[in-house]
Amino acid sequence: MARKVNAKLEAAPGELSNELRIPLYNQIFLIFRNRIINGEYAEGSYLPSEMELAAAYNVSRITAKRALNELALAGFAVRQRGRGTRVRYKGGATVVSGSVQSLMDSLRANEHGCPQLLDFDYVVAQPDVAAALRLAPGTIVQRAVRVWSTDGAPTSHLTTFVPAAIGKRWTAKDFEQSSLSSLLERSGLTVRFAEQVITATLADNVLAAALKVAVASPLLRTVRTYFGENDAPIEYLIALYPPDRYQLIVTLTDDEPAARRRAREPGR
Repeated sequence: MARKVNAKLEAAPGELSNELRIPLYNQIFLIFRNRIINGEYAEGSYLPSEMELAAAYNVSRITAKRALNELALAGFAVRQRGRGTRVRYKGGATVVSGSVQSLMDSLRANEHGCPQLLDFDYVVAQPDVAAALRLAPGTIVQRAVRVWSTDGAPTSHLTTFVPAAIGKRWTAKDFEQSSLSSLLERSGLTVRFAEQVITATLADNVLAAALKVAVASPLLRTVRTYFGENDAPIEYLIALYPPDRYQLIVTLTDDEPAARRRAREPGR
């Protein structure tokens, strides 16, 4: 039987399983490793204490301590007696610009079959979601969690958030038949540009079961925010892909306007 997190401790969501061969401390390690890499815990912030983790995951304090020690040994945190466990991780980034139209065309080309809807609800936006959608804390958003498959093999795990005013145009059944990009288009909402961050993560119990991969398998993680008219955010997406079933291919071309190129040439 899975051990569920105490809902009162929002700092430690996730589930543990006694049915896996991976020790409980390592499962907690994976959850928090992913959260640190994904930016949910910023450099210098503090992780939950041993007692908080033990209560939240219904494990012994020794197990919680081992999980935090593993994070420190892996270089993701520093443990300080009497002060707690502080995050020590800085991610790097390379910025590349491209056409939003090419992105939308690629998404349409990869829409095969119908998605499996795992969850559909209206929830309070967590801080990262609220910030991306430029909403006030406590604002309600629509959340949908789906898995897309090709020939029976799951290729992506998608969690989408949209402002409730936009989300009320669709039902759960709509999400079982169409992609969100298609639903946006049918509603007359045009994507003007998008921002995305691509990183890597490891599959926890929930993701491993949904994507039919082993726990701790590497996954490609894409976080993307879509903007419509007047630069207003209309969708926040968290997508996870098994790398052996999905590849992101980027073609870079010299499409910079000639006038701008001339302006940067020596002697001008």
